[in-house]
Amino acid sequence: MKKSIICILLIFALVLSGCSSSDDEKDNTGTPATESVDTVDNETKQETNTPVKDDTDTGAQTTVADKKTGFSLSVSGSDKKLKISRAANAGKRMGDDGVWTIFVYLCGTDLESSGQGSATSDVAQMLESEGSDNVRFVIQTGGTSEWENEMFTVGKAERYLVQNGDINLVDSVELTNMGDAETLASFLKWGVSNYASEKMGLVFWDHGGGSITGVCVDELFNCDTLYLSEINSALSSVFSDMTDKFEFIGFDCCLMGTAETANILTTYARYMYGSQETEPGSGWNYTAISDYLASNPSADGAALGKVVADSFYDECKECEQENECTLTIVDLSKFDNFLVEFNDYASRLYEACQNTDSLGAIVRCINKAENFGGNNKSEGYTNMVDIGGIVEACADYAEPGNVLSALKGCISYNKNGSNHKNASGLSVYYPLQVQGSNELKVFSGIAISPYYISIADMVANGYTDNGYSNEVFFTDDGDWSNYDCGNDYFDDDYFDYADEESDGESNLITFEQVPYVDEDGMYCFKLDDNGLEWAVSVSAMIALDIDGETFVVLGETADVNGDWETGEFYDGFDGYWYSLPDGNLLSAYLVAYSDDGERAIYTSPVTVNGESTNLRFCVDASGNIEIEGTWDGIDDNGMAAREIKKLKDGDIIVPIYYLEDDSEFEGDEYEWEDGDEIIRASLPEGDYYYSFFVDDAYGDYYSSDYVVFNIDENGEITFSDDGSMGLDGDYGYGDYDYDDYDDEEYYY
Repeated sequence: MKKSIICILLIFALVLSGCSSSDDEKDNTGTPATESVDTVDNETKQETNTPVKDDTDTGAQTTVADKKTGFSLSVSGSDKKLKISRAANAGKRMGDDGVWTIFVYLCGTDLESSGQGSATSDVAQMLESEGSDNVRFVIQTGGTSEWENEMFTVGKAERYLVQNGDINLVDSVELTNMGDAETLASFLKWGVSNYASEKMGLVFWDHGGGSITGVCVDELFNCDTLYLSEINSALSSVFSDMTDKFEFIGFDCCLMGTAETANILTTYARYMYGSQETEPGSGWNYTAISDYLASNPSADGAALGKVVADSFYDECKECEQENECTLTIVDLSKFDNFLVEFNDYASRLYEACQNTDSLGAIVRCINKAENFGGNNKSEGYTNMVDIGGIVEACADYAEPGNVLSALKGCISYNKNGSNHKNASGLSVYYPLQVQGSNELKVFSGIAISPYYISIADMVANGYTDNGYSNEVFFTDDGDWSNYDCGNDYFDDDYFDYADEESDGESNLITFEQVPYVDEDGMYCFKLDDNGLEWAVSVSAMIALDIDGETFVVLGETADVNGDWETGEFYDGFDGYWYSLPDGNLLSAYLVAYSDDGERAIYTSPVTVNGESTNLRFCVDASGNIEIEGTWDGIDDNGMAAREIKKLKDGDIIVPIYYLEDDSEFEGDEYEWEDGDEIIRASLPEGDYYYSFFVDDAYGDYYSSDYVVFNIDENGEITFSDDGSMGLDGDYGYGDYDYDDYDDEEYYY
């Protein structure tokens, strides 16, 4: 309801404004930027531009501007210490005291064209705020095939000034790709030239996908996106026209609260605002931002950041998505200290990984760290993992040193919901499941430590012996720089190994006793020393035959009992499963669970009103189930869907199941009613199928043959060797009858 009202208000405001152009464009009052370098280690290194280079993937030529950079990271092989050089300017204000200008790079995409009108709503919030001569928003539009208002034009790149409750068109230029560095640079150069002020902020508004895929999907230009390297290039280009840093650079989009992002922004801004997790479509509260600055024009980026985070949490709460909320305010003046400490830590962790007796255990630890943006088969992978969680999880193998205190020192403020109460504030790329070689190429160009690149390379490539070498990332003298890794210093095909798909037959998972049914009717196995070294997790898949011919997987359960010291594991399935109120079973997969076991998040592939999506729900230790809503997951461009949509009365839900060949099977329709809940009920009496899944340290897995287990009339479960089969075998048992489902046997 709030969204609808705001959209109506915006359209009304646009009509009143007359859509007129404004002559109120200010001259730049500052002096030209002076180029100098500020280094952590007090060494001076002049900023350089990279040469023009042909892009071998596309045949297009990249310009010098595309490769411009405002900083360099380097490590000497002699001492392994990280040295940081950053461009600097005069630190002189560029406009009148007490005036704030916030530039908004408004890439509408499907957040507008799908009918949500999320961008339109946020502009309406700017218009609803208190009028003030001290606060103005300067917007560039683009990236969408349709706007949900009568003012913005699809075929133009338009620039608007929002101030004192009015919106005015102040410039209109040729439509260009918002996923291109030149478009961003052009907007910002024009903006700081005409609307410079004492304090300036920059907001990227759209979808985000994390460190690898970046932000701002332009659906008018083949869904091109802004990579972090392109953001760096654009900011470096405009920085030479500035005499001061941006007070903040923020991301009103998903998953951009990362260490790689903060590293790039440290040159150009005092503070970074970003979320580790996905954001709802409502995003930030621009009325709260504007009202605060109107009353507190002298506020700095830290004070404003707290308002942004708190009001964002309130926005999430209003749409019942506060549990997933994360927003971090990073003091970038302290970030380089963290970089130095993290490189030292990564060096120690890399040395620990060189001992293959420890590598499997280290990867197991990292896999327990909190991750963001899905990272499962149903929803897709972002490979964004909590950086503080990695350090804490691996403390037994690499001394944390000062890295955690340095991390806390640069986090000015963060606001986390209950599902992420232990999140440290920043994520980092880690190859949970690599989606191809290009992912690793991009990562190598934005990584913050050569030793962390080496760890990621070991994991992604699946090294199992002591033969790994990271020499490819270093010069002959043993030195490393981000310039080299970002400019194809090593062979372009080095990461091609990542294009090979996992086959589900990991040769690292080996057994002292292969899976079998013991005399007590328990399904169990025992890993040998090698298997125990490389196994990182054990789960199980539950399946059924619905018509005598169609074998479908119900999903994943963590109900496996085991001992990681002895390598002995056995089934712990209790015979309960998740379903819709009519007993229509859901295919459920574990997304995340808290270390204390108090809360788990599941996702279930479904269609809602004919559209494919994922139904997310949380389960606490008492069995209480809370429905979060539907989330579309990660798209083909690596971008996370922003909107978690609540189920509403009349929605038609159809469960989706995966078949043995990875194709899909649709269940029966169910019409959702207000007050409905997902239930966890005992499966009816009958035969089912069970398979162990053992993940190895490198993303491959072992899957056992499915064996039959029976649930009797008392709910007792017994496994049997009779009827055991492989995925391609004869399933040999009867139909599943939903009428047998006892919908009274459930708990909340």
